[in-house]
Amino acid sequence: MNTDISEIIIRPSGSLQILSHQEAYQLCDMGELGLNELLRQCALAVLNTGAKEDNGLALLNKYKDFKIEVGVKGRGVQLTLSNAPRHAFVDNQLIEGLKEHLFSVIRDLLYARNDILEKGQFDLNTSAGITNAIFHIARNADLFHLNSIPNIVVCWGGHSIPESEYQYSKHLGYELGLRGLDVCTGCGPGVMKGPMKGALLGHGKQRIKTGRYIGISEPGIIAAEAPNGFVTELCIMPDIEKRLEAFVRLGHGIIIFPGGAGTMEELLYLLSIRLHPENQELPMPVILSGGHDSRDYFNAIMEFLCDTIGTVACDHLEVMVEHPRDIATRMKSAMEEIRLDRKRTSDAYYFNWRLKLELDQQTPFIPTHESMSGLNLSRDQPPHILASQLRKAFSGIVAGNVKAEGIRQIEQFGPFELSGDPQIMQAMDKLLNAFIEQKRMKLDSSDYNPCYKIKH
Repeated sequence: MNTDISEIIIRPSGSLQILSHQEAYQLCDMGELGLNELLRQCALAVLNTGAKEDNGLALLNKYKDFKIEVGVKGRGVQLTLSNAPRHAFVDNQLIEGLKEHLFSVIRDLLYARNDILEKGQFDLNTSAGITNAIFHIARNADLFHLNSIPNIVVCWGGHSIPESEYQYSKHLGYELGLRGLDVCTGCGPGVMKGPMKGALLGHGKQRIKTGRYIGISEPGIIAAEAPNGFVTELCIMPDIEKRLEAFVRLGHGIIIFPGGAGTMEELLYLLSIRLHPENQELPMPVILSGGHDSRDYFNAIMEFLCDTIGTVACDHLEVMVEHPRDIATRMKSAMEEIRLDRKRTSDAYYFNWRLKLELDQQTPFIPTHESMSGLNLSRDQPPHILASQLRKAFSGIVAGNVKAEGIRQIEQFGPFELSGDPQIMQAMDKLLNAFIEQKRMKLDSSDYNPCYKIKH
């Protein structure tokens, strides 16, 4: 029996209240230049929050009849949802947080298309132009609180994790919340949810009513990592590279929990920035942390980095297993260092303009069989560039695991092939096999079939 909601009309909640008729037409246009299919995919992901799925293609196939139409009435925006997942509703009323997320998606898709990608106001072929575009998207989403001192901790980690790791991330989030620190994550389940839930409790005990729970996603990954219910400020960046840059521009400190290929992508992206010669002196604490049973995991990560990029990469990371209270205290003290540094250099508290990124780090990498096999996985290049190339390799694996387009490519042409220096490929093979054994590649990893092939 079909238990989906056959049709329901939704009116605005959150930051988007009005649309023009032209914008509504764009959101309903099913043509190649229209936004309806992209909106449909993102909206379906939002409505699927809490479901134990991380396969974007499977989600689309499961709800083939789901439709979303956008209209402009006398009182403003109106959404008509057809065949929506019932678990997004309570007594036939859409959960309020999901309603806010839906309108955040509409806001960001329209702004990115009309003001960033098509207007020509930003030169997206230059590094400065891309950074400016990210700034404007974040500002349009109201992510900048001008009168706040540095206090945003970015938390990265896996969505496919055991219960013990989730509980640890929640405990650490609680300690951050007790110290008045806010949390920003990739907004999905697992380690992206735990710190927010913990921080909410910590803020509550301190009677902090202005706590922030920022979630940053992008259209390709949102179906696999639907925004969790604790996210109060959701922002959808146009692609994974702008999403990653937004994290490091908005955040003041970073905590990395155990995860899989996606977490390695984030860590390698961060190292590609930290290893850049022009970023050596910028304060940004980076702590790798987990419970007592995560020590072997982090030892494997550090071994991989030493075998590929070299010990210089490990010098920028601090591993602190257990001791969530000490980690939160360390982050709290680091915020004062960052405040003084930003004040001394006249840089904004709310956006790290001084970070130097190369255009190659900011340009969208489209994982295809050709682009994956063409990666330069050789140690005969500067460490920050090698880190960027390795990041792209893991980005492709994420796409093949959970993104609809990546899954289609694997089904049609077989696994992506990766080749490079023997030492690097051996290290990658060893680490990825460990992720598979620990069931970190997907939520349902019982019969995981690799989307990649390592050529030694």
